[in-house]
Amino acid sequence: MTPDPTTSAALPAELRLGPVRIGGPAVQAALSGYSDLAMRTVARELGAPYALNEVVLDEHVLRKGKLQRRILSVPEHDHPVGGQLMGSDPANFGAAARELVRAGYDVIDVNFGCPVSKVLGRHRGGWLLQDPDTALAIVDSVVQAVAGDAPVTVKMRRGSDDSPDAEARFWRILDGAIARGITAATVHPRTVQQKYVGPSRWPFLAQVKRHVGAFPILGSGDLFSAFDVVAMLRETGVDGVTVARGCIGNPFVFSQVADLLAGRPALRPTHAMQRAALLRHWQVAVPFHGGERNALPHVRMHAIKYGQYHRDPLFARDRLVTMRGPEDLPRLVEEVFADRFDDDGARRELWPADAVVPAIANCSE
Repeated sequence: MTPDPTTSAALPAELRLGPVRIGGPAVQAALSGYSDLAMRTVARELGAPYALNEVVLDEHVLRKGKLQRRILSVPEHDHPVGGQLMGSDPANFGAAARELVRAGYDVIDVNFGCPVSKVLGRHRGGWLLQDPDTALAIVDSVVQAVAGDAPVTVKMRRGSDDSPDAEARFWRILDGAIARGITAATVHPRTVQQKYVGPSRWPFLAQVKRHVGAFPILGSGDLFSAFDVVAMLRETGVDGVTVARGCIGNPFVFSQVADLLAGRPALRPTHAMQRAALLRHWQVAVPFHGGERNALPHVRMHAIKYGQYHRDPLFARDRLVTMRGPEDLPRLVEEVFADRFDDDGARRELWPADAVVPAIANCSE
């Protein structure tokens, strides 16, 4: 996509989720295996006004242990934050939602969109778009359990497949969820059957927005740059967007969106900025994951994604994949993102084709 980023007419000025003021319209999506506290912290410090924790199973929220304690740990600086739940049993969903609210999550998000096969096989995520009765029973349970203490939102795809019956079920679930008291909905305009193959249908987002009127809709899908974000806002009329694959390795996208919406050029980060962001990520990840060795696999995959935005991405990947132990991370980050790669150190204007980010087979977007 090569949209004109220079105008900001008719774009949303502020995003709100019920009583929760978000601010800018571009937020960080729930990203399975990625959006832990470290990723959210860096994104916030670089301009993300709201972030969601990675999707968690309702049973993991309710089962006592180390994982539960990690899920329910919400530090003071991590606000506003959304907790995204996935499961198949309405009663468990409600109980888990209540625990998230007690822990301090500002928004509860219900996942009806994940297209991963093992999730669908357990009648979770996107599978529920085939079963409006259960989906709406889950919404009922969550709204009642939260009892107004936090807004409830849902994440959906545009249907289980391309059939008219699937689309009819989408509208039944969306309208039913709104009637039951949700505050907003995020819509990814691919089907569950598509997974991440083929383009997402942005015109469907415009159709959804026309259908619901003033009710807040966030869009998702094919947002790989700040230019894509502004284009979706302009072309579809949605109230906000959740950036998923496009912010892995590029937390700078949120400030770039703010610049475009303010009529300023979007500038690419210097290597010094990338280096500082990665080292900050490492600093937060180590205590969160219980030590350097536990944190390394999580931060290593982020570092490799940062490398895709390097001036020489092949060099960056070749060096970063050699990371084996915790002692390698600071050394390789300093080497790969050295100031010498920035030429004169000036920040250059960013263009949509600046980096190509491949599809990721998880529950992002």
